Amino acid sequence: MEKNFFIKSQGLGNEYIVIDENNITFPLTEKAIQKICNVNFGIGSDGILLKTKSDSADIGLKIFNPDGSEAEKSGNGLRIFCKYVYDYKIIPQKEFMVETKGGKVHATIQETHEERATLITVDMGQAIFNSKQIPTTFNSEEVQDEIISIDNQEFLVNCVSVGNPHCVIIKKNLDIEEIKKYGPKIESFYKFPNRINVQFAKIINRDEVQLLIWERGAGFTLASGSSSCAVASVLRKKGLINRQVTIKMLGGELEIEINDNWQIRMTGEVRQICEGILHEELINSFL
Repeated sequence: MEKNFFIKSQGLGNEYIVIDENNITFPLTEKAIQKICNVNFGIGSDGILLKTKSDSADIGLKIFNPDGSEAEKSGNGLRIFCKYVYDYKIIPQKEFMVETKGGKVHATIQETHEERATLITVDMGQAIFNSKQIPTTFNSEEVQDEIISIDNQEFLVNCVSVGNPHCVIIKKNLDIEEIKKYGPKIESFYKFPNRINVQFAKIINRDEVQLLIWERGAGFTLASGSSSCAVASVLRKKGLINRQVTIKMLGGELEIEINDNWQIRMTGEVRQICEGILHEELINSFL
């Protein structure tokens, strides 16, 4: 591969750029990440996936939000990364392990077309409901139906970690303008020391859930794998859905399965958008 090679792919409209830490000629600083992800001054992306080495898995992955912060885990990002390493023959087998900041993930290439991955399953690990481990600063051991107040508006929140922190709010009706208004305020609410991802969820039936997402460090987004896992975990714990559920988002659908030990499996499609070389004029702008 040429130096500064990148690919850009999308999972349900959630798009990421993938680069290799051993193949770039510049430090991936916060400024560089912000510039590359900017749609006007860079390529435009919901984040950057950086291929790294791993001593305990087949390959390593660092995930960066558009604001330059590092994320523990991303479901769509993971599937995009797995497609990249399979399509470009970095890992030849269809099952492998990926090490992330949020833990190791088992991945399976379920379907291919012309030797390129199209449908991928990732084991997202175990849902963690302990308040301190998420982390939150609520006094209760688990955050279930806790009331928070923002701008005289009350929200009934449920929190979980699926490798990264999530705040799930069950709604009778979903309103994009509402999550755009309150999403950033909930994300930075003082009870969430590391900030938090926010989901407004509407239960259609025991097999289907609709979702709107405010992603920590990225903002309003069309789809999120870890958000889908978080919502399914919370609703399953409440007994409101079955162990297998379809999560419907603006960008598309994901299939989530949760077993009796709260282990989560996620299956969804991924498609590549483009590949190319980061030009020296772009690189010079953030050095």
